[in-house]
Amino acid sequence: MFHGIAETVPLVSKSRSHFLSSFGPGGPYEGTVALYRRNTSSEVIGKFDAPLIHALADTTMVRWIAQSGGGYDEIDIQACKERGILVSNTPGANEDATATATLYLMISCLRHFSMAERSLRSGTWKTTYDAAQTHDVTGRTLGILGLGGIGLRFARLAHAFPMRIIYFSRRKVESVPDWCEYVSSVDELCKKADILSLHVPLNQSTAGMIGEKEIRTLQRGSLLLNTSRGRIVDQEAMIRALEDGHLSSVGLDVYPDEPRVDPRLLTFPRCTLLPHVGGESAESWRTRELQALGNLRAFVLGGVGKDIVPELRAEIGNSATL
Repeated sequence: MFHGIAETVPLVSKSRSHFLSSFGPGGPYEGTVALYRRNTSSEVIGKFDAPLIHALADTTMVRWIAQSGGGYDEIDIQACKERGILVSNTPGANEDATATATLYLMISCLRHFSMAERSLRSGTWKTTYDAAQTHDVTGRTLGILGLGGIGLRFARLAHAFPMRIIYFSRRKVESVPDWCEYVSSVDELCKKADILSLHVPLNQSTAGMIGEKEIRTLQRGSLLLNTSRGRIVDQEAMIRALEDGHLSSVGLDVYPDEPRVDPRLLTFPRCTLLPHVGGESAESWRTRELQALGNLRAFVLGGVGKDIVPELRAEIGNSATL
């Protein structure tokens, strides 16, 4: 993709200090104008927080960060806005992978399949599995918080059972199927849903969006699914609801302090827990990487990039020209 256009340099740094110092004369990143970023880089140089963004702006030529993934909460967008660094992401690249992972979590939690598999693997067959405590999917009401690409894809998958599908987003989504019902508030969504599934990005307005009030508004015995970001949910409130049975179980792929998982979650056998792999498959990885690199290529060729994150689009207008 970059042959004859630009030199590509892999990350060779083992620390943040080495990373920042390597953009100088003779350093491995000298002359770098754009970065391709995966979240795994935070294990070496940390998140792209305000200090790192300001350091990049002060000492390097970097003016574009291409995030490989739809979520970009590990990048301080406000700092990028202040310093003239644009950020792109890859919306849509992992919609199918994440939606099907959410479907798996929902079925597993309702039918206690995770517990049943552990019973088999431990040699106890199904002695710990009580079918009378499990439930079918058909006929239940699924509440979707955030009907973006992933939320709508999940809605289409779940509707096949069939289920009643209701949703809340900041605004009513146009051109959705008639069976996808809009409700006017998060409160109404929680009151009507048997299963609440979260599909909103993490930002200042969504952090802690599902707290004690929202969880207790759900019917007793409800199910909570989260494949978006862990900090959207008040984890303490969620665990209290699991302890007293208000939530029958939760299906989680994300946690507030990854890779750490609160050990109390491991004590609830009906819950299904995944290590943030919902959006990852060979197909979604390829699509995501090509999309992110395509954004970089467009920037390098003409200063024009695609998929700029919403918070920064106003900085350059709809043309996305630097």
